[in-house]
Amino acid sequence: MFRKLAVAAFLTAMALPAMAGTPGLDAREQNQRERIAQGARSGELNRPETRRLVRGEVRLHRHERIARSDGVVTGAERLRLQRNANRMSKRIYVQKHDPQPRPRSW
Repeated sequence: MFRKLAVAAFLTAMALPAMAGTPGLDAREQNQRERIAQGARSGELNRPETRRLVRGEVRLHRHERIARSDGVVTGAERLRLQRNANRMSKRIYVQKHDPQPRPRSW
């Protein structure tokens, strides 16, 4: 009996860090960073736009770290993080497709 209880406690303790993570959001942040880098390389984003978007991604990562700080990301925190990621994704799209003239070289 004690052995079963100890195994169950161990498995629960191992599962908690996995439940606290946000793997979908982590992958999305990586994708958005790559989109920003590609836009900067191709000239679709100028320096001020790139700086603003990078700062927004840093802010999103900081909010994610704060949400994870207590060991559990609640449903409300996850929803707020997803909304922030949606806003950042839209900003990246808008900045990459705006009709602003681009410099020929940096």
